[in-house]
Amino acid sequence: MERTRIAVAGASGLIGSALVRSLASDGHEVRRLVRRAPQGADEVRWDPERGRVDTAGLAGCDVVVNLAGAGVGERRWSEAYKRRMHDGRVHGTAALAKAVAALDVPPRVFVNGSAMGYYGETGERIVDEGAPAGSGFLPELCVEWEAAAAPARDAGVRTVLVRTGLVVARGGGAWGRLFPLFTAGLGGRLGDGRQYWSYIALHDEVAAIRHLVDRDDLSGPFNLTAPEPRTNRDITEAMGRVLHRPTLFPVPAPVLRTVLGEMAGDVLGSARVVPKRLLESGFVFAFPGIEDAIRAA
Repeated sequence: MERTRIAVAGASGLIGSALVRSLASDGHEVRRLVRRAPQGADEVRWDPERGRVDTAGLAGCDVVVNLAGAGVGERRWSEAYKRRMHDGRVHGTAALAKAVAALDVPPRVFVNGSAMGYYGETGERIVDEGAPAGSGFLPELCVEWEAAAAPARDAGVRTVLVRTGLVVARGGGAWGRLFPLFTAGLGGRLGDGRQYWSYIALHDEVAAIRHLVDRDDLSGPFNLTAPEPRTNRDITEAMGRVLHRPTLFPVPAPVLRTVLGEMAGDVLGSARVVPKRLLESGFVFAFPGIEDAIRAA
């Protein structure tokens, strides 16, 4: 990629911060979208919940990447937090997409975050980008979230929707909570452990986003998950092997439901999601296996 000006929303999050580091290290100019008064020319003011963006700050950007949104696994899903997850994603995406469409010289690509939660519960069934949306809070949120990007696409801007799986990283997300437990020897399977988890190493997540930015022939939805999803039982055993710790403390499903509430359905649910379109585009994973991904983290 030639030196490019790239705007990133969600630049302080797990994926966003890693993406910004990767881009900056290669000499690209990054503009971060922030919710406070900008403190420099590299920051752009926005308010995703209220759907406001300083459009002038996006002028001259070749690429706009939206990874913003309150974390799904950050806290128990109260009705208030579900509204926050919804409004930040849907209203924020709509505001960015409209801002992109309104620019005199629009960017060549708009990359919008989404999640493998789009597919809902899949059991042992393997699903790719051609599968329909599931039912429930997360699938319905993902459908709205992706639909909110339509103004950019309708204005002729190449629009990419990245449906990200569970990111294997020490610094945040679901795995950020797992590592301390397993390191302390307190890790174990969740429920019966038969549910599939579709994961991706943080390195591969960032590399895949950059791959999709670089390829002018790619648009629409892409699953950002490793090629072979594994069961929670398999992943638990892999964590134990890599960290050299016992995995003797399974968490029964009723306990998870008591502690996590509605979110337990997604922890105990099965998502066997594969990256068909990403592989077809020629992307090569650096850490395709679960032990590779855990070691990388």
